[in-house]
Amino acid sequence: MLVLGIDPGTLRMGYGLLSSDPQPEAEDYGVVSLPSKMPLEQRLYQLHTHILNMISVFHPEVIAVEKPFVGRGERSFPGPALAVGQAQAVVLIGAASQGIPIFSYSPAEIKSSVSDFGAASKEQMQQVVAATLGLKETPESDAADALSVGLCHLIKSQSAAALRQEISPGFER
Repeated sequence: MLVLGIDPGTLRMGYGLLSSDPQPEAEDYGVVSLPSKMPLEQRLYQLHTHILNMISVFHPEVIAVEKPFVGRGERSFPGPALAVGQAQAVVLIGAASQGIPIFSYSPAEIKSSVSDFGAASKEQMQQVVAATLGLKETPESDAADALSVGLCHLIKSQSAAALRQEISPGFER
């Protein structure tokens, strides 16, 4: 399976391309950075163009994207969550326009799947991603986040496939 993981953002969008045969492997990863002085509509258009280019070059089977995190009470971040939601919409539109299935995961779901700890720090996630994928260097934060999203999808897909396997009578343990 070839998964394009996306960490959406209107200034920095992380991406990570993962294959899964037989173990997860990072095929490519990085960050699309856009200037903050560029008008929002131009940044969204640029992100859309980058997504379509990635789809054209990488030919992913699925795209996995991180859901916006809003928070609650004093730890509420509606402004940044709105911006992330706009960037996520660009990814959704790009995937839909090319007929590519898309899967969305919450930050806690990603952290739990990849590091077995739903409250892992960004630094811990970067280290886990680098170790899991056998990377020589620790990827920068947004790229590591995108690789985490892709890893989360691979882990959840493998778990779902294992649960769907039928055990023939007489072969139970």
